[in-house]
Amino acid sequence: MTTITKESNFLTLINVFTVDPINQQKLVDLLTLATESSVSKVTGFISSSLHRSIDGTRVTMYAQWKSIEDYQNMRNNSTSSPYLDEALKIAKFDPGMYEVVETFLPTK
Repeated sequence: MTTITKESNFLTLINVFTVDPINQQKLVDLLTLATESSVSKVTGFISSSLHRSIDGTRVTMYAQWKSIEDYQNMRNNSTSSPYLDEALKIAKFDPGMYEVVETFLPTK
């Protein structure tokens, strides 16, 4: 389960893929397959959430890893690479590494 708190000290990835609307579902399916079959099995994986834009032009994945090293190990893993290679054939990839600075809840 994704838990967003500044106390967790997890590496947060917010990866935005820009895609032609005709390929949005294909990209969602590809990223789902990649996560379920290989990424989620790599040491250090905490969670991920997959989002698609209403207009069909973007797919965004919010992911949490224990460390940058764990994430890099996944990227270097030969079972994960083919999925990203396939995704890059139909989408532009804009990755980003973040740390949680603050979270906000409703005030009374």
